[in-house]
Amino acid sequence: MPQAQVEIRDILAHLLSGRALEEQTAQQVFELILTGHVNDAQLGAMLGFIAARPGGPTVDEIVAGVRVMRRHVTPVPTAAAIHLARDRTGFEPVVIDTCGTGGAPKTFNVSTVAAIVAAAAGKGRVLVAKHGGRSRTGRGSAEVLEKLGVNVNAPPETQAVCLGEIGICFSFAQQHHPAMKHAAVARKSLGFPTLFNLIGPLSNPAGATRQLVGTYSVEAAEKLAAALARLGSIRAMIVTSRDGMDELTHTSPNDLFEVIGGAVRITTLDTRDMGMSKCELSALVVSTLDDAASIFMDVLNGRPGAARQIVELNAGAAIVVAGAADDLREGMRQARAAIDDGAAKRTFTRLIELTRH
Repeated sequence: MPQAQVEIRDILAHLLSGRALEEQTAQQVFELILTGHVNDAQLGAMLGFIAARPGGPTVDEIVAGVRVMRRHVTPVPTAAAIHLARDRTGFEPVVIDTCGTGGAPKTFNVSTVAAIVAAAAGKGRVLVAKHGGRSRTGRGSAEVLEKLGVNVNAPPETQAVCLGEIGICFSFAQQHHPAMKHAAVARKSLGFPTLFNLIGPLSNPAGATRQLVGTYSVEAAEKLAAALARLGSIRAMIVTSRDGMDELTHTSPNDLFEVIGGAVRITTLDTRDMGMSKCELSALVVSTLDDAASIFMDVLNGRPGAARQIVELNAGAAIVVAGAADDLREGMRQARAAIDDGAAKRTFTRLIELTRH
């Protein structure tokens, strides 16, 4: 412990001077954090220095944090899920995650509904290991799923059954990353997004090597794409809208950073070019948990409108990242069909049932 104290003081001085940490040093620091060798005051200072630094967190720091978090994760037995899905469908499935970094205007839970729709559309070819947690707003993915009847604390073995049988599971971040308890007090006391908000979405407990990640700025998206490329992702799409949403959206143009085989391709998407009408952001924002849950079910019940459109857009992108559609139009067509024929709602109903048995 004394040695850890000395090292952290050196790290604090380094960060206070405005310098970044190289990946190897950052990994050592994250090991100390996640094993309880950094106190709350020290961690709060570290996170504050990194956030205040021009440019914020670096790719080295993000990659280091993800590597250490992945080492400490309580995993989902993904191999069992893949075996179950393969036996059930005859397809060789892929595992994907849809997750956001937060730090954006608080809309309803787009990525969570999109995960369900993508899983239903995938018909056993697309296994969505949805990674999420509670939110400071009280309207995060865990809160909404819990309100609608899902047991968000289902053990990893049950999650594997869900993933294999219906193509989706919910991996509750607090359950799978117990070492993060050592950072909880400092993060909560700061009250603003930190480096951990960028690391968490890349630390999927099911080991998903394909991801759709939403984030709040082009700068963050660029770093996340570079990090995933270095971490060996097979395919990923990091998206941000120019009005600050951490989703693909029809409220403004979007910037996309696609990771394929270690290379990053940058494109833009204005959904009006696809024939979609522009939507006002206010149509997607919710202020209560009840409102979030209501819109969630409206989409699964097929109700037309802006909420359904943004879910189809993001589910379509997830289907593309999974390799089950060649382009976004085809992915959206599959997503639309899964809502129209009731498959998405049936998938969600089974998720509730399986997590409660």
